[in-house]
Amino acid sequence: MGKSRRQCDCSFSGFDLLSVADLGLCCSSFLLIDTLNCCGMRKSIMAQPTTRIGLAGLAVMGQNLALNIAEKGFPISVYNRTTSKVDETVERAKQEGNLPVYGYHDPEAFVHSIQKPRVIIMLVKAGAPVDQTIKTLSAYMEKGDCIIDGGNEWYENTERREKAVAELGLLYLGMGVSGGEEGARHGPSLMPGGSFEAFKYIEDILLKVAAQVPDSGPCVTYVGKGGSGNFVKMIHNGIEYGDMQLIAEAYDVLKSVGKLSNEELRSVFSEWNRGELLSFLIEITADIFGIKDDKGDGYLVDKVLDKTGMKGTGKWTVQQAAELSVAAPTIEASLDARFLSGLKEERVEAAKVFKSGGFGDILTDQPIDKQKLIDDVRKALYAAKICSYAQGMNLIRAKSIEKGWDLKLGELARIWKGGCIIRAIFLDRIKQAYDRNPNLANLLVDPEFAKEIIDRQSAWRRVVCLAINSGISTPGMSVSLAYFDTYRRERLPANLVQAQRDYFGAHTYERVDIEGSYHTEWFKLAKQSRI
Repeated sequence: MGKSRRQCDCSFSGFDLLSVADLGLCCSSFLLIDTLNCCGMRKSIMAQPTTRIGLAGLAVMGQNLALNIAEKGFPISVYNRTTSKVDETVERAKQEGNLPVYGYHDPEAFVHSIQKPRVIIMLVKAGAPVDQTIKTLSAYMEKGDCIIDGGNEWYENTERREKAVAELGLLYLGMGVSGGEEGARHGPSLMPGGSFEAFKYIEDILLKVAAQVPDSGPCVTYVGKGGSGNFVKMIHNGIEYGDMQLIAEAYDVLKSVGKLSNEELRSVFSEWNRGELLSFLIEITADIFGIKDDKGDGYLVDKVLDKTGMKGTGKWTVQQAAELSVAAPTIEASLDARFLSGLKEERVEAAKVFKSGGFGDILTDQPIDKQKLIDDVRKALYAAKICSYAQGMNLIRAKSIEKGWDLKLGELARIWKGGCIIRAIFLDRIKQAYDRNPNLANLLVDPEFAKEIIDRQSAWRRVVCLAINSGISTPGMSVSLAYFDTYRRERLPANLVQAQRDYFGAHTYERVDIEGSYHTEWFKLAKQSRI
């Protein structure tokens, strides 16, 4: 396609004005500016605007974050490899208030449109697409410019990329973004980690774009060095897995054993959302129970296939728990529950096999005091939730120690109070616990949390026992209770396991009464005792 040019009307050099197509810039992105032509005559020409920041990757999260940034008063350039997404974003910006969003079809023009030092946020799929986007954009960036990865990326990839772009003179941040589509548009929780210099470049933007909580400020903080921002977001997602599983189990017990209708469930969860369980996930759960099916009779939740998807952050969290030797059974159980949910066809066949043997879906059909059950389940859910968060915080602390990140757990609880998926009034108490004791070994032993668990543990046990006797699986609540009971006991049967290890593998053991490491010829002694 030939370039559309307009000749300058002076007789020297033939000054040209390039068209929209020359610059790869959407028409709506041009600004009229005054400039001098080669004869010194003032002319108005269309040129690239200089924006405050850029964003590459315009799926829904990227579009919404770009619009959020623009709405807060920061002109933003946007780019996407699929150019229709660029046009779509610019059109949305017009419709949502003529926001200062400038779209580019060409990566070079996109990069050059941003004021120096340039800051570009990427919101693309984790893995190879991130590397490709960095390669494309860095070709036009200059020393001192900054790239921010806002996706759910494996933290070691972030650390690798930070070193790689440093060789080009570029700065790098890995920034967790939580809150889903609505959070991105109206205020997410942001977890930036990496170059502190890069963070200072955009601190003013992040403070305005993040969710605002009246009593504790913007839900953003500089998390720490290296891949800490992505790691913290990963653990946030692991806690989210646990939280969602515990809520699903509460629903199952109330529905399958308590026989609550969807309307009753909606009422119960709405009531819970006005108390200690007030949270985003409880709020949306209440909403879900009230939605009627628009394609048939009944409620939509009953038509949703019982097969949970996942994108990998829960799996990464469990892998890190194993690597760090940190117990995270609630999070692990939630991941296993998703794996088992995926075996839908197998479960259908298994149900047929056991039903033919007289083993039905619900093992007992006993009379239930609904109100007492509702109260017990609420207490059990809250107590199990403490365990899920305790496990997540312990994972963050262990990695922080290993990497020397010096992460502040109370500050992380603060920035999760708004915008993110696990936002909850409960996080106030977590922050207060770490404010009281920054070196707190476990949330379970914070005096206030310890009291709350003690007050609820009887109800917790009743719910787990009821579920077991009814044939209802509550893996999250059950392992959370086991976690609590294991952690609170001074002595465990681990002595027998260690003795077994020494018996067959000569792994040695320690004694409770004498210091040192010991090995016993168990086989010889056992043989002698049998003579």
